[in-house]
Amino acid sequence: MRADRLVAALLFLQTRGRVTVAEVAAELEVSERTARRDLEALGAAGIPVYATRGRGGGWELVGGARTDLTGLTEAEIRALFLVTGPWAASPELRTALRKLVRALPAPLRAGAEAASRAELGDATDWSGGRAALAPAPASASASVVERAVVDGVRLRLGHARPGEPVGVRTVDPLGLVSKAGARYLVAGTDRGLRMFRLDRIASAEPTGEPVDRPEGFDLAVAWRELAGRMEERLGAATVRGRAEPGVEGLLRRLFGSRVRIAPGEGRLSIEVEVDGPSPEVVAAQLAGLGARFEILEPPSARTHLATLAAALTTLYGPPPP
Repeated sequence: MRADRLVAALLFLQTRGRVTVAEVAAELEVSERTARRDLEALGAAGIPVYATRGRGGGWELVGGARTDLTGLTEAEIRALFLVTGPWAASPELRTALRKLVRALPAPLRAGAEAASRAELGDATDWSGGRAALAPAPASASASVVERAVVDGVRLRLGHARPGEPVGVRTVDPLGLVSKAGARYLVAGTDRGLRMFRLDRIASAEPTGEPVDRPEGFDLAVAWRELAGRMEERLGAATVRGRAEPGVEGLLRRLFGSRVRIAPGEGRLSIEVEVDGPSPEVVAAQLAGLGARFEILEPPSARTHLATLAAALTTLYGPPPP
């Protein structure tokens, strides 16, 4: 879904009052299915758009037709600019956003501009391939985090990694990033800049204190540094093995740029190297290939896979006679 289409659909609603899906499709030069999906996305982003059925029905904004954006609330403006901000790379979308800002009442313009800068999009996944653009469902605290980023207010944040208890800390929310189907908060902490996945945030409470923003802070630069650290951790260990011919495509889908396959044709097996955060994690990921992949080293990966196999045999093996 293109953010510039959402902006165009909203402007069309504002100027026409009530519209049909067919009219939106004609205006945006898309299919009716795409037009309906865009209208639904506006509602999901917090814009008060609704549909009425029957003769004379259509889609309209709560409150009737308007020729500008002055009827939108502060929360609705924030939601719209957060949706469009991460993907505002095209000149057309940047122009549309500038027009939207000019159409807003003066007291709301600063917030809209802050929201448009609050989030950026990273179009690659953690293995270096193209990323999914649709974000995963966020936690119930996501809206609190978004507001804190835009308003520049410190947060008392509860966050937990998988399998770990929730830890609470005070952070300075500095920006948001959409990457690989997930959203991340970039924040200052007592240990420097850190990233927090929004869908792992258990609680977020504003402290009322202003954010301590580093001088010259640039969200794109900060994200490159944090993402680089993560990519280093993802490639901290290497597992070597051999695989049956024909699984190369599956290995590349699973590991992206973290897998290296020795060239050659007509062999009974292929040599493979896979990078990951630890030998045990890589072994667990390779377990689904069964006998099509044999781990050769390190020994800890073989041991971990043997332990997994024994546990699975105990759970799913045939019952004793």
